[in-house]
Amino acid sequence: MGRWIALSVIVLGMPAAVAAQDSTTTNAPPVPAATLTLAEALDQARGNSPTYRQTLNDAGPAKWGVRNAYGSFLPQVSVNGGVGYTGSGQSNFGGGFIRATSPIITSNYGLNLNWQLDGAVLSGPGQAKANQRAAQEDITGAGSALKFDVTQQYLISLQASAQVAVNRQQVQRQEDFLKLAQAKYQVGQSTLIDVRQAEVQLGQAQVALLRSIQTDNEAKLELFRRMGVVPPVMVDQIALTDSFPVTEPSFDLPQLLSLASEQNPALRAVQAREDAAAWTLRAAKSAYLPTLSVQAGWSGFSQRVTDEQSLISNAFTGALSSAAQCDLDNQIRAGLTTPLPPLNCDTAFIDPTRTQLDPALSSSILSSNNVGLFDFQKQPFRVNLTLSVPLFTGFGRTLRVSQARANQEDLNENVRARGLQVRTEVESRYLAIGTSYRAIVVQQANREAARDQLRLAQDRYRLGSGTSLELSTAQNDVVRAEGDYINAVYDYHKAIAALEAAVGRPLR
Repeated sequence: MGRWIALSVIVLGMPAAVAAQDSTTTNAPPVPAATLTLAEALDQARGNSPTYRQTLNDAGPAKWGVRNAYGSFLPQVSVNGGVGYTGSGQSNFGGGFIRATSPIITSNYGLNLNWQLDGAVLSGPGQAKANQRAAQEDITGAGSALKFDVTQQYLISLQASAQVAVNRQQVQRQEDFLKLAQAKYQVGQSTLIDVRQAEVQLGQAQVALLRSIQTDNEAKLELFRRMGVVPPVMVDQIALTDSFPVTEPSFDLPQLLSLASEQNPALRAVQAREDAAAWTLRAAKSAYLPTLSVQAGWSGFSQRVTDEQSLISNAFTGALSSAAQCDLDNQIRAGLTTPLPPLNCDTAFIDPTRTQLDPALSSSILSSNNVGLFDFQKQPFRVNLTLSVPLFTGFGRTLRVSQARANQEDLNENVRARGLQVRTEVESRYLAIGTSYRAIVVQQANREAARDQLRLAQDRYRLGSGTSLELSTAQNDVVRAEGDYINAVYDYHKAIAALEAAVGRPLR
């Protein structure tokens, strides 16, 4: 009789003892050192995700592409200048005529203007704007994909954390089971087999808890990787604080399909590229049109011979040659039937013996050579207006038009294919939400039934009318039921996030 009383005291006192130990058990979750909401995760991802930032970089070139297209209507202006040096030597002018040259220093400048107008220039702004819209839609699509990616991983992390809580609760149940089995064994109401079985199941539950904690930590690490940042503290000290209520879905499929056709970023990007392809085709066809071009320029140069004596020598040689030709002309003039008066052939010389140049001529030669690098001699302004009409280019224009038309037709099919894909995604994810919600209802009923089964099995085992196997089976059924319920809940939230990504806008 005393043994039955002792057993009753131990069994009835177990819940109170376990409750008293809940706050100090080693199975308790760690106190978080940092928290993270979904809004904070998305904000950090937009600022740090490498993939998203790479897509953002496309906005700059697209913007300058539009400016460049309009800039093609303006003339191109270039400025050039230079300095040159030619050493002394001999220049061969052909025909056996060789002339010694002196070192020469030269300089020049030029201001050139080129302007051209053709079909490619006229269609350039439209094509560039379409490409800019496509780039912007790509950025919007990348932002939508980033939001879906981070939201999905945030939900996966919450799901893993919920599974950790289930496994912690299972460890606590197994600890209670072990204590109860030990108490019954002490009063002779169970065997050592029950105790060993409880010890094995406790160890299995602890291993399952460790693995779920590892899965939870890995999910958080993956979340921070997708955010593009390093965790501020150890991930096991970070708590995700957002909660997602489960409400009965009330989405309207026709409205969702209409929204998706208007706002899906991937579909809008393909449509923008289709528009750009149409402008590319127009540009290719414009190659059959005339091209108007204008060229204009201003220029100047300077030249100075460093060996001035060679200038005098060359001038003297030239003067002698001119004088000899003049003498020959005078002989001809004198031999005419009616002789002509002779020419003065010694104007370049100081005396009739032709041994020295006129000082005035020498001074003029030296004065004209006394120029600096920037004493430019301006050349006349020049301008050319050209109108060209292409007649035959070896079928190059036909090839470019054919390629542009094929590209446009390909993009037309891409738009149709993307539209069908978006419609399929919206409908399938709409159906997935309904299925997930009904699964939650079923799993919730299963969880409640498993909990009732566990309570009954615990009571039967305490009173000695149940077996340890029956209790163990009930505990495992509870773990599976609660895990299935958690999976059903987060499958529902993931389905909503996937539907939002397919539609292209938030739905809750």
